[in-house]
Amino acid sequence: MIDLFVFLPACFALNLAFGPNNLIALTHGAQNGLAFAVSASTARLAVFVPMIAASALGLGVLLSASAFLFGAIKIVGAIYLIWMGIKLLRTRPARAGVGTDYLTPTFRQAFRREALIAVSNPKAILIFAAFFPQFVDTTAYWQSYASLGAIFIALEACAIMLYASAGRFAAAFASTRLHWFQRISGGGMIAFGVLLLFSRQPGRA
Repeated sequence: MIDLFVFLPACFALNLAFGPNNLIALTHGAQNGLAFAVSASTARLAVFVPMIAASALGLGVLLSASAFLFGAIKIVGAIYLIWMGIKLLRTRPARAGVGTDYLTPTFRQAFRREALIAVSNPKAILIFAAFFPQFVDTTAYWQSYASLGAIFIALEACAIMLYASAGRFAAAFASTRLHWFQRISGGGMIAFGVLLLFSRQPGRA
């Protein structure tokens, strides 16, 4: 049986951890509002579902044990984060009489960003492979893993709402300075990309 009194706060802490996906939800909230950001973030949730299933099948353990697979995914993810950060940094301030609509992504672009960031970060599946097993009931393995996954997805949705709301709240006080918010987000993406690039594989010195 799942120890919810331990799992829930520990899991929500992981959901709330400030990382690339939460940063992009914050950015999308500032750019296009809460509903837009939450809708785009369904791409992240859609990616996490098969990741959880793969972890249940043992592929997460394979990833954590394979230096080559971990390194390949890590490099791809880092390059994407840095590339997207550079794009955000290159935004220009609006000229007099020109709105900020050109700074905001389309829904398709935002949806794709969320999905690519989620799938290109190897640490997500490692969380499912290393964290979930501590709470799995081995006498009902699949049901237990499915319950853990459903709780994680629900808490991730709550974290998305919080970050998207924070972005919208911040934008309301700096509507004419959206390009600076974009640049801060871009700098954050580059920082996360560099950190990911130089991060070590879990379990290795």
